Amino acid sequence: MNWKLGKRIAHGAVGFCAAMLFCSSLGLAQDVKYNYMPGTNFGKYHTYKWAQVQGGAHPDQILNAEIKQDIDNTLAMKGFTQATTGEPDLYVVYQIAVDQERQWNAWGMRGFGGMGQATSSTISNGTLVVDFYDASNKQQIWRGDATKTLDPSGNQQKNARNLQKAITKLLKNFPPQQK
Repeated sequence: MNWKLGKRIAHGAVGFCAAMLFCSSLGLAQDVKYNYMPGTNFGKYHTYKWAQVQGGAHPDQILNAEIKQDIDNTLAMKGFTQATTGEPDLYVVYQIAVDQERQWNAWGMRGFGGMGQATSSTISNGTLVVDFYDASNKQQIWRGDATKTLDPSGNQQKNARNLQKAITKLLKNFPPQQK
């Protein structure tokens, strides 16, 4: 084989591997979405209380405390106060869900003979959903969800870091910017 051609193939393979690693790391990133009630004056909200959704999925007591503490800390940094007495301005609820989905892993060198392989596996993606309700009329005014947040079979420290990141990313958009 020609030395220059071999060098080009090697550089191409390295570039291909780097691109595949980059793309696979993108698949693991947390996805954050949110939506809010149009026309809501978020400037009137200053206090909140925790509430529960009937039938909503919640984790064990330790994870529940970590989630609430992370949300409390983030809301405090944004100027919100947790109400201990009386009627709050907002009710905050959260739920978690663990879904399974099919993941395809593919590799190959299509340009060099069409060799390749694809395998599938089932992965669990934990989703955290946070809702805010106007306490006076019990209407939902904001909802956000972060996927790929919890791995029930993963280690606790990693889950705690993922949750903290997800809550920070999610509540970055709460309250929404008023136009």
